[in-house]
Amino acid sequence: MAYFFEQPSHTFSEYLLVPGYSDADCVPANVVLQTPAARFKRGEQPPLTMNIPLTSAIMQAVSDDRMAIALAKQGGISFIYVSQPIEQQAEMVRRVKNHKAGFVTSDSNLCPEQTLADVLALKELRGHSTMAVTDNGKPDGKLIGIVTSRDYRVSRMPADLPVREFMTPIEHIVYANEGVSLSEANDIIWEHKLNALPILREDGSLHSFVFRKDYDEHKNQPLELLDEHKRYIVGAGVNTRDYAERIPELVEAGADILCIDSSEGYSEWQERTLAFVRKKYGDAVKIGAGNVVDGDGFRYLAEAGADFVKVGIGGGSICITRETKGIGRGQATAVIDVAAARDKYFAESGVYVPICADGGIVHDYHLTLALAMGADFCMLGRYFSRFDESPTAKVLVNGSYMKEYWGEGSARARNWQRYDLGGAGKLSFEEGVDSYVPYAGSLRHNLEATLSKMRSTMCNCGALNIADLRKKARLTLVSSVSLVEGGAHDVLLKDQTQGFSR
Repeated sequence: MAYFFEQPSHTFSEYLLVPGYSDADCVPANVVLQTPAARFKRGEQPPLTMNIPLTSAIMQAVSDDRMAIALAKQGGISFIYVSQPIEQQAEMVRRVKNHKAGFVTSDSNLCPEQTLADVLALKELRGHSTMAVTDNGKPDGKLIGIVTSRDYRVSRMPADLPVREFMTPIEHIVYANEGVSLSEANDIIWEHKLNALPILREDGSLHSFVFRKDYDEHKNQPLELLDEHKRYIVGAGVNTRDYAERIPELVEAGADILCIDSSEGYSEWQERTLAFVRKKYGDAVKIGAGNVVDGDGFRYLAEAGADFVKVGIGGGSICITRETKGIGRGQATAVIDVAAARDKYFAESGVYVPICADGGIVHDYHLTLALAMGADFCMLGRYFSRFDESPTAKVLVNGSYMKEYWGEGSARARNWQRYDLGGAGKLSFEEGVDSYVPYAGSLRHNLEATLSKMRSTMCNCGALNIADLRKKARLTLVSSVSLVEGGAHDVLLKDQTQGFSR
């Protein structure tokens, strides 16, 4: 007879935190959100720590090199999506590692034969007023000149005027050579009263820019996640199919941590992938595994050598695994169960294996609930897909701007390699949907608001770090009526009265 769990599984929305005592020092500014990202032994420091407990999902619609840089600036890790050619994914990793903090690869580039009309179109597209003029119009071409808003007047110049006629030529440009430190570059900027300093390679080709505006931004990003060489930390997804070819390429490109992207992680396929990494690299390469929803699945992957374990099946906003296959578990219950197994494994072995709550996050407060229930960090797809930095298109739908968002189990992703189908090379059916999410603007400003809510909630619980939160958190199940009571109710909201006559 089948085994039946005694209790129903619950979602995050069915829980609330009950406030606890907080002293005068318990204010949001004092809350530290650092968390381990890879396994470590009792008494030792984690080999990799995040400054915020958030990662972006291994999805085409979420995590590319641009997202990785933006999230690392704020203290988190992005796992660049695996459903692409190996060389292309490795190049994305390489771009993140080569993007030294403060040194920006130019994304606004012109050929000298292009025109003022092209300048205006590029400014409209990218939003940047500083544009590099290179011999081939590419970001690594030989620098010939620079165009800024001070170089042209639209009202007095014809739209077909070639760029070479009004650009500032290279002989009048202050630049620095590759190898200059960020501090030295900023000194040059201040000394010559520049807005931008091009960095050139020995052959005169453009390496990057350092911008005056980024000086203050860098100072305002104390949580930047950098390696020992001051490069951004970046993760990458792998699968259980071509791991023997893909993993060496990603490691060579500089990936700091890997994660197996699979619909269900309690399988021999994942054990084989982890065994390959341990045999070839020992503990030098960090790799997470998953997804699982119970203690048995966690222990299997922990004993197989996973550096962290992802928790969650069917809870993502674009995931329909539960509908199509009847497989999964309420995310809150899954996290609670796996966290208990994680603690038991730590007590027995002295090895701490972090867990990542993946899916089921609808509201910002769900993040704090997940941490209180035992998660070390969370992986988010829909949340990050809404921002400028995600790789998808911004489109106008019924008068509102939206971003495209699709699941890795959808026909659009064609990511059959994340499913252990016994050799099949195609999707037999879909486990994800193709959708839109409301456009939300920049990652930084949205993330700042989310983290402020998390810190405030932790203070309400009397906790100044994630470990304290787990010890002090008190959680209560809520009824369906309580859910209604918890939001605005029995009033007519002002933003719903537009069009009403006074």
